[in-house]
Amino acid sequence: MTGSTRYRVTGMDCPSCAAKIDKAVRSVGVPDPSISTASQLITLPIAADDARIAAVKQAVTEAGYHLTLLPEGDGDRVIGTQHHITPGYRRALWIVVLLNVGYGVIEMIGGFLSGSQALKADALDFVGDGLITFLGILAIGWSLLWRARSALIQGLFLGALGVAVFGATIWRVFSQTPVEAGMMGGFALVALVVNVAAALVLIPHRAGDANVRAVWLFSRNDAIGNVAVVVAAFLVGWTGSAWPDLIVAFAIAGLFLHASWIIVRDARRDMAAP
Repeated sequence: MTGSTRYRVTGMDCPSCAAKIDKAVRSVGVPDPSISTASQLITLPIAADDARIAAVKQAVTEAGYHLTLLPEGDGDRVIGTQHHITPGYRRALWIVVLLNVGYGVIEMIGGFLSGSQALKADALDFVGDGLITFLGILAIGWSLLWRARSALIQGLFLGALGVAVFGATIWRVFSQTPVEAGMMGGFALVALVVNVAAALVLIPHRAGDANVRAVWLFSRNDAIGNVAVVVAAFLVGWTGSAWPDLIVAFAIAGLFLHASWIIVRDARRDMAAP
């Protein structure tokens, strides 16, 4: 694309994030930005010296994200300090991997003990996040093509998790077992604390207010899922029915499948790019 400029986007981890960034860019008069959640890149159909660039950066920053310019003709290196490859940031990512995978295993045990399908689905979300972050660590410094291939693996993995959760929840609909609401809610509350702890570990390695907010955007979907499981636990205890637990499990499966579709679509587009 002639007269185009590419940026890496910090904080864009879901389709709704991409939609917010698209809206912010268009609001300052830049049409048709190309946004990839797989590689976390945005391509603007304007040159780097275009007067609208400053307005784009301001609009994206106000939306809670951060743009880092990629050199023309070299999409694999970032101009300026590369905070994402510092040893401290790598250590922080490893801590996040251990928190997610470790508590995911614990929460899965809690799901079986409490009979909660939503808790099991949330546990798979934890394990999936940990494994995806692990892939992200391996992909640091890789070329755009290999980052796209890594993202494709992540998307397919999320899709597999979604299908597994959906299938298991359907089976539970026809063989409902009692759910221990108190235990279910307790594990979900701890899950929320773990997600906040993971965000706190990453915050010192983000530069600028926009990036600090971006850390919380990374953990937003997980936190919403944790709160949903807590609410489901309350409703299970109040109504004596397992349906709130099953509904949340279906919702988590839906989030897996939707995110998988977006990531795979963007990864395939990045792999096909010249």
